[in-house]
Amino acid sequence: MATTLRTLGRLVLAAVLLTAGFGHFASADAFLAQVPPWMPAPEAVVAVSGVVELLLGLALIATPQKWRPMLGWIVAGFFVVIFPGNISQFITGTSAFGLDSDAARFVRLLFQPALVVWALWCTQAWSTWRAKRCSINQQ
Repeated sequence: MATTLRTLGRLVLAAVLLTAGFGHFASADAFLAQVPPWMPAPEAVVAVSGVVELLLGLALIATPQKWRPMLGWIVAGFFVVIFPGNISQFITGTSAFGLDSDAARFVRLLFQPALVVWALWCTQAWSTWRAKRCSINQQ
């Protein structure tokens, strides 16, 4: 049952990333709202992050089991790297994606850590790391 839930979670996360990745090109203006004002070439940032999301989404679908824990850390790292964009959107009060109030933008900030945990859980990155750490400590 746990394996089925993880697989479903991984495929749903892949769908989220693929949808967001395509959205970077279909609705680039909305994604520009998340690029911090101090970042150079905001259009390039949106395009590159869109490509990365597409690649990560495809990787979550196609990567063999033995490589999924490493992929989980990469996906989690990506969510950490893009978090300043969410913070910037909150601080600047920029509306996009239906986030038209400070409260809505703040609540969205809470979802980024959830995405990190989701990536680590559905790829077994966290549990694999813990198991390796425990086996090292027992030696």
